Parts: sequence; C-alpha cells; structure tokens
Amino acid sequence: MDLSGKRAVVFGGTSGIGLATTKMLTESGATVVAISRNPSKAGPMPTNATTQSCDVLDGAAVQTLLNDIGPIDILVSAATGGGRAIGPFLEMDMDGFKASFDKLWGYANVVRYGAKHVTDGGSVTLVSGAPARNCKPGQIALSSVGGAVEAMVRAAAREVAPRIRINVVSPGTIDTPMVPVQGAERDALYTKMTQDNLIPRAGTADEVAAGILFVINNGFVTGTTVDVDGGWLLG
Repeated sequence: MDLSGKRAVVFGGTSGIGLATTKMLTESGATVVAISRNPSKAGPMPTNATTQSCDVLDGAAVQTLLNDIGPIDILVSAATGGGRAIGPFLEMDMDGFKASFDKLWGYANVVRYGAKHVTDGGSVTLVSGAPARNCKPGQIALSSVGGAVEAMVRAAAREVAPRIRINVVSPGTIDTPMVPVQGAERDALYTKMTQDNLIPRAGTADEVAAGILFVINNGFVTGTTVDVDGGWLLG
C-alpha cells in the first residue's frame, strides 16, 4: 500500500522491530518520527525519518511530545519500557515482577495521549508477545504483561471505533539486539528456544514489521492480535 503523505510515529523506532517498522514505513512513502530513550545510539536512519528522545514511562513527556508532533496518521509502539523478570513465579522477586509491567504502562501512555492525535481512518499498533497465550516455563511475567496489553487493546478498540483502529502484533522468538550473546552461543540459544515451534528458527525483525504493516494497511482489522510467531502457539 502506498503511504505517501502519511505521517507516522514509532516509539522504540530506532532498534529491533521498531527500526524495521520505521524502515518499512518509509519505504512505503510515509514520513516517520522514530522515538527512543537514546536515539544517539541509533544507526543510519532512512532519509524521510527523524529521531526524537522520549521515555514512554514519563506520561507528561509522552503527552508533550505527541502534542508537538500531531496530527499523525499512524502510531506504533514497540518500546519495551524496561526489563523482564524470568523464572518460576513462586521464587520470583516481586519488584522484578512489578517492573515487568513497565511495558504495559508505556503502552498505556502512548495510547492514552496519542489516540486523539491520530487522524480519522488512522491506526494504532502495539506489540505483545507469544507468551501471552502460550506461557512456557519461567515466562509468567512475560505472559501476564502480554495478556494485559492484548486485553487493553480489545477494550480500547471499542472506545476509538469507528474513527480509528487499534491492533496488536504478537511475535514469537525474534532475532533482535535485545539478546546480547553472539556467535555460536547465540545460534545455540535460538535453536533451543525454537525447537518445539512449527517453524524451528528465530524470526526476524522484518517479519514482525511486515505484520505491523499488515494491520496498518488493512482497514477492516481492529481489536485484533496478529501472531507472527513461527507456530509458537501450537508448539
């Protein structure tokens, strides 16, 4: 779909899935503002993309930024908002569990303060994760947060309809810079993580971004979770 003349904002748009989305949007003709906490760490950006700094957990900063940028046609948030607690829930540090919900609070700020700036017929897209509906051992924090994100979107879709749409894209295991290990250790980690998937490999940021572009472009999709997970839910 030709997005020429469209204005997009992508939170978390300078790395990983967010950066891949920024690039695909610009390739489709959109002008993009890519936002992250530290855009100085971003690599080369497309010519019709600019960067700005903002912490999604700072609601006042998100509100001010979107007031300055709006109106916009496309709003995406792939910003993680913070760390994730991993491990058995009954052994988990509760501060770590609570901190995992920073992702939800960041998304809530983006939707709460951004939806009004999205033009009629525009869209909002968030990113959850496959553990929301198929929690593997040690992933209860990931599952709880992802489930909350998806529930929020289903509820918000009723509020924003029919003026705009809101959806979620749910990735499985994706090869992104969030995983610090490199080389053979990285390959072995992804092999182990995906061995039970129907497609036994890690996905790419581009494959998830293609899912995001799908819900942006398809005007008949709202309140929906689109899975880009290599068959995680059936594994």
